[in-house]
Amino acid sequence: MQRKFGNIALAAALLMAGGAQAADNNGFVAVKDSHFERNGQRYMIAGANFWYGGYLGAPTGVGQRARLVKELDRMKALGINNVRVLAVSEKTAMKSAVSPATTSAPGQYDEQLLQGLDFMMAELAKRDMTAVLYLNNFWQWSGGMTQYLNWFTGSPAHDPNVSKDYERYMAENATFYTNARAQAEYRNVIAKIVQRTNTVTKKPYRDDPTILSWQLANEPRPGNSKSTPQEKATYVKWVADTAHYIRSLDGRHMVSTGSEGLAGSAQDAQLYLDAHRTPDIAYLTYHLWPANWGWFDPKKPDATWNGMMEKASHYLNVHVDYAKKLGKPIVLEEFGLNRDGGAFDIKASTKVRDRFYDEVFTTLEKRAAAGDPVAGWNFWAWGGAGRAANADYWWKPGNDFVGDPPQEEQGLYSVFDSDASSLKLIADHDKRLKTIGAK
Repeated sequence: MQRKFGNIALAAALLMAGGAQAADNNGFVAVKDSHFERNGQRYMIAGANFWYGGYLGAPTGVGQRARLVKELDRMKALGINNVRVLAVSEKTAMKSAVSPATTSAPGQYDEQLLQGLDFMMAELAKRDMTAVLYLNNFWQWSGGMTQYLNWFTGSPAHDPNVSKDYERYMAENATFYTNARAQAEYRNVIAKIVQRTNTVTKKPYRDDPTILSWQLANEPRPGNSKSTPQEKATYVKWVADTAHYIRSLDGRHMVSTGSEGLAGSAQDAQLYLDAHRTPDIAYLTYHLWPANWGWFDPKKPDATWNGMMEKASHYLNVHVDYAKKLGKPIVLEEFGLNRDGGAFDIKASTKVRDRFYDEVFTTLEKRAAAGDPVAGWNFWAWGGAGRAANADYWWKPGNDFVGDPPQEEQGLYSVFDSDASSLKLIADHDKRLKTIGAK
């Protein structure tokens, strides 16, 4: 689709800004010299994942506006200035997915949930916080690409929580990129959200600097661990084409991928670089999950800590090196670790997790202080005042939303409002990061 910029000079400026609007004083976050800038100042993200923020904002049903306001106040007090939020979900029969959903069927939207997103955005603006809004999900917990395929191929939605066959699941999910009907509907959804006018502020989303970036999806992957060259090429083209489409609708905001990094790129560095090379992708993203990737056993912390940290340190640093190579900023937008002993109980201690967070924060601070293109972090995830309701720790409709989505135990990686040591650590490192950014 042809870009809708006012003139050639503006289009050139946008391209020079690495897919972001040229830096100015209008409150929009943009890229300048491999860093983020806002209102003429360097902007460092000290953020949290808060996927259910729009749900809490709904005026009825699952909405809990009083809780949302308190959660944002608590995060703001810690110094958190950015949240990463699910913008749209798809209704599915899979039990490991959230309900209700934004879209019950193609073209059928739950206006209450969309108004919830509006309310959350309005509250963020009051606190001078920003949001990354992701528009799809590779994983099944919000319906995501799996449900698109269910709608347009008629095949049963494959739930890897049931089959335990993630290799099959990932291979099947990647067919989303080549399904013409699924792609057409995905673009309809993108247009619905990106072109929406906020019912609370009356401001079009496209004109709202509270949005830091639109994100293609949560953790999109080219397929499974054995992705073919053709699948990788298809994925790179999908990233470029979709980012370009979003930019054609909204030339003021940055666009990001939501990629995990090498772990989400079949361990192919060239693929990761190629997916972020297009000028319509403003910055790089990556995620760090030591326990999920088999690097760490929370039941054997002493025996597995050193090996885990060696791998984690390399993973953190090599992705910053990739960002330097492309001359773009990078955000570690997901990372987490279990409570001590792998417990889900909110009463369990968090000594090991705190130690891990400290190592991660310190590594990024060192790179940022050295002038490398580190733009910040979002820990996974904000559980706040939410609490697990069931003895088995699995979510059911009507339970509190916490940082852990319905595909996993409630309490697995959430940071709750009672986790005093974790909260202090986050607040302390927030100050350090922003001090570096102010130099």
